[in-house]
Amino acid sequence: MRSPLVRLVPLLFLALLLSSRAADLRIGMIGLDTSHVTQYLGILNDSKHKDHVPGGKIIAAFKGGSPDIESSRSRVDGFTKTAVEKYGVKLYETIEEMAKNVDAILILSVDGRPHLDQFRRTLAAKKPVFIDKPFAGTLKDAIEIARLSAEAKVPVFSSSSLRYTADGPMRSIDKAAQIISAFSFSPAELEPHHPDLFWYGIHGVEALYTVLGAGCEKVVRTHAKNTDVVTGVWSDGRVGTLQGNRRDGKGFGGYGVTVVTSKGVVKGGEKHSYKPLVEDYMKFFQTGVSPVPVETTLEILAFMEAADESKRRGGVPVSLAEVMKKARAK
Repeated sequence: MRSPLVRLVPLLFLALLLSSRAADLRIGMIGLDTSHVTQYLGILNDSKHKDHVPGGKIIAAFKGGSPDIESSRSRVDGFTKTAVEKYGVKLYETIEEMAKNVDAILILSVDGRPHLDQFRRTLAAKKPVFIDKPFAGTLKDAIEIARLSAEAKVPVFSSSSLRYTADGPMRSIDKAAQIISAFSFSPAELEPHHPDLFWYGIHGVEALYTVLGAGCEKVVRTHAKNTDVVTGVWSDGRVGTLQGNRRDGKGFGGYGVTVVTSKGVVKGGEKHSYKPLVEDYMKFFQTGVSPVPVETTLEILAFMEAADESKRRGGVPVSLAEVMKKARAK
């Protein structure tokens, strides 16, 4: 059954965006403090880029930035300079003003904490919004973004690019095979202002959900200095395991997924490219229909929040329903 949030996408968006197909969509960015800024600018604005995706150009931005996060503070000016001087992006003093002058919006702030406020400030403009990982800084904020999206009838889409690896195992699995379990690994550096997995482990969690889909009921986490192992049990008995490695502890910095099926084992998920994600959010901007249901994105954050709660309780199983109930009650 189609998500109720998807059904709420208004025909207004289709009329507005379909009328723009003859010309490039005008895209605005919020938050110029992540390497995704230059990645997306190259793919969309440079027709000679090896991964060029046509149909839209980034023409406007709100700088943003988080002084208390070093990777934001130290990079925001450099990425802003590139956007303005190399790609001719116009800077706006407010999100509200920028949103009025574009057709679609990318919230790219590397810090998930301001995402709720940034999304709220776009609502009056009624433009489709892609929110880069993490969807929000807390599960509570994520639930509020989903509520506002439904209430304002403003479509929202969020995903890690790891959902779109060129060698993703789902491309190779026998259609008749039953998936039994999946194992995903990724970097999992920690950032003190975010729940542990929200900052980087989300990539491995997203890859796991790409294989298994929604339906996880409970997780248990084993935490060590350089590694986290989180095992989830799905409602139909399938098992998904994430191993998060911290590179500052000499851990492996790569990505991958191994899937055990009734017809054998399939491996993949190591070839990373931003192009498929850009293609999907460009389709989303045109249709207003998210390729990843908002409910699935909320479950991914609940998975990570339940993993944090398991760590706080010394490694006992924690249900996703419990952390969702707690986040909704706040």
